[in-house]
Amino acid sequence: MVRVKFIGRHLMVKKEFAEAILSGRKRSTIRLGILKPKYRELIVHSGGRPIALVEIEEVAHKKLKDLSMEEIRNDGFDSLDSLIRTLRKLYPRERVDPDSMVTVIRFHVKNTIGPGENSSVELPPAVIARIGLRYLNKELSDRELAILRVLTRTNSIRRAAAELHGDPLNRKEIRSVLRKVHEKLKSRGLI
Repeated sequence: MVRVKFIGRHLMVKKEFAEAILSGRKRSTIRLGILKPKYRELIVHSGGRPIALVEIEEVAHKKLKDLSMEEIRNDGFDSLDSLIRTLRKLYPRERVDPDSMVTVIRFHVKNTIGPGENSSVELPPAVIARIGLRYLNKELSDRELAILRVLTRTNSIRRAAAELHGDPLNRKEIRSVLRKVHEKLKSRGLI
């Protein structure tokens, strides 16, 4: 029996796939096993930094041998054999053969993340908070971390202010923490 695993808000990819995702040549990821994303938006990380905010368009579960050539090409491969070889490298402890179950996650890039002129200018506050929690958690105070966690859960500065301060208009502290996190991430070239 194949075990079901869940994907949170972060999707890790090998560095060699980053440029293909950012250029639009890679529009899906094929993962071994049954994966169920908890959210429609994911932050894609590669090479130790966030590279993109993507939106999931479709999730399919099937056997490797049942993949279409379009699905294989959307993941950046030219044949089922080359995909299987790569999956065997990525999952060395797992059995990978044509009957193995895989999850195909088809997506499109909503925003690129990172330094340079190709990066999207505005990231939603909750995305900045999620990236901050992932990369700056040892540098922030307990209060700052708590604010970021509430913001990631509520997806709204207003709702976070209402929860933290009892007043949706009392957003000064949240905005201050977001500015600090944004500057730290920017200075490291992460956004």
